[in-house]
Amino acid sequence: MNRNLMIQGTMSGVGKSLITAGLCRMLKQDGLNPAPFKSQNMALNSYVTKDGLEIGRAQAMQAFAAGLTPSVEMNPVLLKPTGDTGSQVIVNGLPVGNMSAKEYFEYKRSLMPDIGRAFSSLAEKYDPIIIEGAGSPAEINLKEHDIVNMGLAEIVDAQVFLVGDIDRGGVFAQLVGTLMLLSYKERARIRGLIINKFRGDPSLLTPGIAALEKKCGIPVVGVIPYLHDLKLEDEDSLTERFTAGENSDSSITIAVVRLPRISNFSDLDPFEQNPSVSVVYTADPERLAKADMIVIPGTKNTIEDMRFMDDMHISEKIRELRGSVPIFGICGGLQILGESISDPEGVEGGGSIKGLGLLPVDTVMKEDKHLAQKEGTISSKVPGLFASLSGRHYTGYEIHLGESSIKDDSSDTFPVIVGTDSDVYGTYMHGIFDDADVANTVLSALAERKGITLDLSRQKDEYLFRDSGYDRVADALREGMNMDLLKILLGI
Repeated sequence: MNRNLMIQGTMSGVGKSLITAGLCRMLKQDGLNPAPFKSQNMALNSYVTKDGLEIGRAQAMQAFAAGLTPSVEMNPVLLKPTGDTGSQVIVNGLPVGNMSAKEYFEYKRSLMPDIGRAFSSLAEKYDPIIIEGAGSPAEINLKEHDIVNMGLAEIVDAQVFLVGDIDRGGVFAQLVGTLMLLSYKERARIRGLIINKFRGDPSLLTPGIAALEKKCGIPVVGVIPYLHDLKLEDEDSLTERFTAGENSDSSITIAVVRLPRISNFSDLDPFEQNPSVSVVYTADPERLAKADMIVIPGTKNTIEDMRFMDDMHISEKIRELRGSVPIFGICGGLQILGESISDPEGVEGGGSIKGLGLLPVDTVMKEDKHLAQKEGTISSKVPGLFASLSGRHYTGYEIHLGESSIKDDSSDTFPVIVGTDSDVYGTYMHGIFDDADVANTVLSALAERKGITLDLSRQKDEYLFRDSGYDRVADALREGMNMDLLKILLGI
């Protein structure tokens, strides 16, 4: 029996990634051996596998939910936007170049063999395969040579659930409109509709569901509640984190510079575990000035985002705050904190620019990409407010272009690079705060500086914290979905 199930959506951000993760966790709990798959992902949040290959972070999250080690077969094609009309194209975990949207549209025809091999490799080891689509299957301008929605469903003979987001409004129109733009053959693959992110009494939906099922001839197989404070990875372009206000009850505020090309902002997730800590994303210089710590996150285009910071007077404000507020740069943020960034080979578009000049670092962009998981001990030479990081164990991963040279070797406290006369720190290590010991060390130092006490007793390593989130999603799916139909479709 065919046991490939695909989760498609009426648009981006309807919850496909989390529903896929929840299904993987639920089926794993029930004794099956599921694995996630997404043929093509577009995201700036990415993850490095143990063998040094890059995939979308959502697929890594889904793998963890299934109790698996993430592998490149789970996401053979990853697109990392470099601007409004182009992306870095990553195939089988390695970059093959930057392409415009039009160039990629032509190029993607050649990727089906890679996608087919990746899917076949997974299917030999796992069953069922839970497949996540991308965007909407009704993007009729892109349906030719589709490799991620109905085109893929046809190739791997997958049954489909279509998800709509009621929290955005118009969920019935979302679902009906999507179905109307599909061919008869495509509609025949859809076995059920899911209404996601519902708040309130589900019985109030009964008349609408009855009318929807009558109009479409497809059953509504689930009404999934809105899960508050879930704190699992989002689609990076649509995350609610960027628009969330500050928690009025928080004692500590960490302000993250909201760069236009921000990447891997999940680095700050560990701090959100604590209800006394607010993580605020902002491009307002005055808001940065009120924070207890400023973080400059990763970016897909360091030079362009450095220009953005200059134009928005963020650079000026951060230089002004030097010495009064601790500043931490991660990956591209480390490069921005340095003295210069140059791109002589045009890897990210070319050019050169002065950095903030707060770290003794010069960066030159190069074609080769650093991709590796790492683990070790932070050097014993970390000074300043975060001196207690010295000697702490760390785990993390590097994903970056560019070679950074440090002018003063004594300032190299790998994996943390520090300034010589102020609380300025930088690292290439994504996920360095995932270790509860590291996160607690930073929060304790911030609290002590402010003269307050934080309860850090419930802080967990981030992977353990996320694990409880996967269980929450699985529980919500069990409660909200027609489990009998799901088992029939999967031959359980």
